[in-house]
Amino acid sequence: MAISSYTLLSENEWNEKTDLLDSFARSCCLCPRKCGVNRFKNETGFCKAPGRMIISRIFPHFGEEPPISGENGSGTVFFSYCTLGCCFCQNYQISHESQGQSFSISELAQKLLWLQSCGCHNINLVTPTHFLPWIIRSLKEASLSGLNIPVVYNCGGYENPEVIAVLNGIVDIYLPDMKYGKDLSASKFSKCNNYVHYNRESIREMFRQTGPLRTDCNGIGKRGICIRHLVLPNNQSYSLYILEYLKSCYDVSDIHISLMAQYRPFYKAEQFEEINRPLGVKEYELIRDAFANEGFDGFYQDISRIDNSFVINFNNI
Repeated sequence: MAISSYTLLSENEWNEKTDLLDSFARSCCLCPRKCGVNRFKNETGFCKAPGRMIISRIFPHFGEEPPISGENGSGTVFFSYCTLGCCFCQNYQISHESQGQSFSISELAQKLLWLQSCGCHNINLVTPTHFLPWIIRSLKEASLSGLNIPVVYNCGGYENPEVIAVLNGIVDIYLPDMKYGKDLSASKFSKCNNYVHYNRESIREMFRQTGPLRTDCNGIGKRGICIRHLVLPNNQSYSLYILEYLKSCYDVSDIHISLMAQYRPFYKAEQFEEINRPLGVKEYELIRDAFANEGFDGFYQDISRIDNSFVINFNNI
């Protein structure tokens, strides 16, 4: 079993990281929106997250990429709220409608230990950025009680690189989105007019910390980064811009891509004509072939087998 690097952190290192994240939250700049509210006084910004952790579900999840889910599942924590405003979010019940319940630091720590006891290969933190000061305390408490499996940071890719830098030594595997190649779409569909810059800079920091994705002899992820990209209809994700950027800034052999074909017009996507339909087969295959022909390793979905089984109904689990 892979052992996380956070088990090696000293008390002083934990405290330093906690203090830094607290300072980011007091005048909130945990994400690039930099709303400036005091999260510890329950002031809310764009994401509307309160000054305590709200979590929708915690369970072993088998729907992630093979190195993440493996045979025993990924110990997944779905945090409510989100720093992005994606009109097509498939998890809108928790990201936009705030479904979930309050968890204390100790309650989450106990759940993390439970996930490890279930045999999960890792702790998978889904959209965690806006709750980081509380999450890091839970991780520390759980670590002192024996938590040692890798931590996966599963995010939308709209991150503050300074915050990501604090996670060095805590996060083992980064699983960020690269949603857009141009801010034109990011602004229209995710209410974010500076996504591309912060996405690229934060992923650069993630790669600096962990390097390429590495797996153990059983194919389970130990450390590294895997970049997710959901292809949107009508070229609205500007996927080839992402491809050209990655080619120009990284060695192709160092980048694992999870290229997703599962787009469906969830939530409020029907309000936008450009994306008010599922992704077409030829649209996806064009992007898939472009990435594959450049030598990007990773995971390519078979669009002919895509159905709605990937959708989690958070009201029914």
